[in-house]
Amino acid sequence: MFETILVPTDLQEKSQAALNIAVRMALREPSRIWMLHVIETIDDATEGEFDAFYEKLRIRALKKMDEMIALHADKPIHIDGKIVYGKRVQKIVDFAREKDVDLIILSSHRIDWANPAEGWATISYRVAILAPCHVMMVK
Repeated sequence: MFETILVPTDLQEKSQAALNIAVRMALREPSRIWMLHVIETIDDATEGEFDAFYEKLRIRALKKMDEMIALHADKPIHIDGKIVYGKRVQKIVDFAREKDVDLIILSSHRIDWANPAEGWATISYRVAILAPCHVMMVK
């Protein structure tokens, strides 16, 4: 049903839950899993101004993604990791289109019932609205 699953990650522990669900789904029905981290770029920066900074972020992100993926090394699935640069929502949606993703699984925040209107502009909500495919939000 879902041949290609995308798990966008901010490299926080809550993202591991989304990856775990993707893995469980892929174990039931063969699926390709992509794990995507977007390094947010700074607007109006001059060419090369933050290259060293972005490279440090990339190295750190690769290490963390490898650790997250390694937790599933004993399973008969393959998870591809990818790091891109830009604006998170746009890059996640673009990646889903480019890779013909069937399902995006991403972590989300819990609703604060004392102030339920707050947080509607989160990355997960915007991805869910703009995605070209099904989206599962994990809390």
